[in-house]
Amino acid sequence: MKYTRYEYSTEAELNIFEFESVGPKGKITKLVQYTEMNIKDYYNLAFGDLDVITREINDGVITNNGDAIKVLATVVSTVYAFTGKYPEAYIFATGSSEARTRLYRMGITNNLEELKNDFYVYGLRNDDTFEPFIVGDDYLGFLITRKY
Repeated sequence: MKYTRYEYSTEAELNIFEFESVGPKGKITKLVQYTEMNIKDYYNLAFGDLDVITREINDGVITNNGDAIKVLATVVSTVYAFTGKYPEAYIFATGSSEARTRLYRMGITNNLEELKNDFYVYGLRNDDTFEPFIVGDDYLGFLITRKY
């Protein structure tokens, strides 16, 4: 992507990525996790702040650290890394709220032409069907897979 991103750390399987958001509220550790779903090669992308007590993702926190574009660019960079290792993977993502899903939709919309160079991008409709992503349409979630 054309945006700067944070450096992240990960493990050999590339299932969990960790990075720090840096802004007015300090350094906040973020996690991106890819979990295989009940269909082979389909993975759920989970993202949020690291809960320091449980060591799990808290996707309900609104950080407002002033770096949303850089954070989303970092999440997208993990998609590139993950699908580089697992090119057959389908990645499903949705927000933990309607507002977050709308934020993700806006991020996809703003970068769709670039994303379409490397990925097939789909939107999940209200009737539980996927269609190629259409700018301006509302979706419940998103599905992407790498072109190769």
